Amino acid sequence: MMGKLSREDKMRIQTLCEQGLGAKAIKSSYCDKNWSLSTLKKICRRVDETGSAVTRRAGSGRPKSARTAETIAEVSELICSQEDKPGTSKSSHQVARQLNISATSVRRIAKHDLKLSAFRRVSAQVLSDAVKQKRLVRSKALLRRLTVNQTKRVFFTDEKISTSILQ
Repeated sequence: MMGKLSREDKMRIQTLCEQGLGAKAIKSSYCDKNWSLSTLKKICRRVDETGSAVTRRAGSGRPKSARTAETIAEVSELICSQEDKPGTSKSSHQVARQLNISATSVRRIAKHDLKLSAFRRVSAQVLSDAVKQKRLVRSKALLRRLTVNQTKRVFFTDEKISTSILQ
């Protein structure tokens, strides 16, 4: 099996093939490795054809079916809002359904090919200058009312750190 050979083993086999040893001679030299003869023959053939035991032939492997140039262009058009038509963007699931590819492929295209990142808008409270000033006044009043011993027993549950009130 070719999957069990390490990179170092393949490089060793490549060197031996380049020195003129055949698959049977390599197998007999390294009988402790339990390399199959068919695997050694494949590696020697690959060395003869490509010059390397490690690099794969161009075009080998499963061809890309979803991340083609046309699909990337279609996903880009569907997933991004158009400047003249705001609000026309679609979710990755909607794009996947329309193009008949998986939602994972759409997300992969958006992240790796289009360099996009997803985010969700979170509503936040708008703080005007008047509200900030009112908070500052109330915070200072709270600090004046509390003694040092009382502050040790106060437990604030809000996550806001107000550094401006101590100045």
